[in-house]
Amino acid sequence: MSKLSLDEKYMKEALKQAKKAAVIDEVPIGCVIVHEGKIIARGYNRRNKEGSTLAHAEIIAIKKASRKLNDWRLEECTMYVTLEPCPMCAGAIVQARIPKVVIGAMNPKAGCAGSILDMFQVREFNHQVEKVSGVLEEECSNIMTKFFWELRKRKKQLDKSKSAL
Repeated sequence: MSKLSLDEKYMKEALKQAKKAAVIDEVPIGCVIVHEGKIIARGYNRRNKEGSTLAHAEIIAIKKASRKLNDWRLEECTMYVTLEPCPMCAGAIVQARIPKVVIGAMNPKAGCAGSILDMFQVREFNHQVEKVSGVLEEECSNIMTKFFWELRKRKKQLDKSKSAL
């Protein structure tokens, strides 16, 4: 068995967060933020539970990391996230001055770290973000695929039971 790279080790921790989201019927996206070799913040998607557009894994983790470091600037941190950030989260990452983001799976429908556009590399912004993508990509992609497959299956079952009434 091969030794995990540091990126894989921390992405596994982000995947644990994504699984927490799935357990509560949230889209399974997880995130951890690392500072000086230690995880200082964790987050998972909680939009439905909190009834808030802002309750994305990355935003939750950024808030926690900022509290932990007592600074809104997260200049010496690395973020690990299971799915490519949306426009809101990509913007928050740039604003928080996070220098590096490691992404599991890309998001062709909403991703703003290269899929639809790349907010991490806009020269006109005062901060650019290094991106590493494809870390544990299959695991990160599979958790999403499984979640949406099960969601569609439950919806079909519900539709069948409604039509039987």
